[in-house]
Parts: sequence; C-alpha cells; structure tokens
Amino acid sequence: MVDNIFEKERNANIIAMGHDTEFNAKTNDWLGHAQERKYSYQFDWMGLPIIQYPQDIVAMQELVWSIKPDLIIETGIARGGSAIFYASLIELNAMCGGPENAEVVAIDIDIRDHNRQAIEAHPMAKRLHMIEGSSIDSAVVAQVKARAAGRKSVMVCLDSNHTHTHVLDELRAYAPLVTKDSYAVVFDTLIEDLPEVAIGERPWGPGDNPLTAIHAYMQEVDRFEIDTARHTKLQITVAKNGFLKCIR
Repeated sequence: MVDNIFEKERNANIIAMGHDTEFNAKTNDWLGHAQERKYSYQFDWMGLPIIQYPQDIVAMQELVWSIKPDLIIETGIARGGSAIFYASLIELNAMCGGPENAEVVAIDIDIRDHNRQAIEAHPMAKRLHMIEGSSIDSAVVAQVKARAAGRKSVMVCLDSNHTHTHVLDELRAYAPLVTKDSYAVVFDTLIEDLPEVAIGERPWGPGDNPLTAIHAYMQEVDRFEIDTARHTKLQITVAKNGFLKCIR
C-alpha cells in the first residue's frame, strides 16, 4: 500500500517529467538508437525471450496486479516470453487471492514448432491457451470471444502486425471485450517517431502504425481514454500513448 504523501510526490514527479521537453527529447533520441540496436531482444522472462523493454515489463506487472484480470488476450506470441510473463503474473495473482480461473489467450499467425515446444514445456503453460491463425480472422476472433464469455475482468495486449489497418482491425475485434477499469495496451506506437534506419524493411512506418490506428479507433468509440501518466513515468517505452484505459 502506497501512502498518500508518497503517492502525491510521485504524481508531481510524473507531471514534471511530462513538461520537461529536454528530458523527453533525450528519451526519444535514445529510443531511436535502441531500436537500431534491437535493445528489446536482449531479455528473457523465466527462460524464454520476451522481446520487450524492461520498463514496459514493469508497467504491465503494475496493471495486472492492480486489475487482477481473469483473462488476458495477447496478439503476437513470437518466442513466447511475453505469454509466459502474463501467465506467471496471473498465477501469482491467484496465489494472492486473485481469480483462480484466470488464463491467457495468446494468438499468432505462425507458432513455430520449436517455440511451441518450449512454451508448452514451461510450468506456466498451464495458464495459457494458444491459437494459431491471424488475429483478425473471423474464426480466430470467434474463438477468443467464446473464451471471454462470462469473464469478469478482461485485458487486451496487441503486439503482432504493426500496420495501421491490422491494428485498427484488432482494436475493433478485441477492445470491445475489455472491461471497465481494465486496459487495452497497444505496443510499438513509437514507430511513428522512429528514424527510417531503425524501422528497416518493414510494412509499417510513420503514418502507418499502431499509433495512427489508436487515433482512428478513438474517433469511433468513447469507451477509452489514453492513460498519459503511464507512459510519462516510464519515458522508455514502446507504447507511448498506447495504454488505453476503459472508462465505461
């Protein structure tokens, strides 16, 4: 439990960071160089590559602990570290009075055999259900909705194909499943501000990425607001303006 004086001090610090243009400029410069160096590829969670920034790992831990979702939907499995990360968090929540039946549903268009074997052999796989297929395929969406039926607290994490069209379709498919006071977290919004050399030969880039998809989706619905304090306190994050809190 954080005491009120300390919480007020932290909130003041976050506001100050948000107004510090020099600090923010240095952060953005660092992020560009970090992407060139594939910084996020260097970390593991419980033995599997997680391909996330440590700061974002901490941010997601804070959310999962406070929300205590009984379902986390993740698009994009890659090498499995993030799916196992979410599974381990809901396992810890269950040990501390959280929902006993909580699970992670993780989706990827191509779950390679060696990755599937490593994930399924992990002790935390008991909390994980994987679906192979496009996250925006109607049959896949139907499977996820079926597993979401009756859930009390649902969180969504989008981290697969980063084009505007794909992420917007994902938001339309999965954000309606997010419950009040939970979050849809959209990763890799930083693409909008990255130099071309850091993006490489990818089908996304400035003007065509998760951040532009968020802006489009927020014009369609009124259930979400961007939690700016979340990315401001992190500074080093791939999800600036990507923490969407469900407010109704």
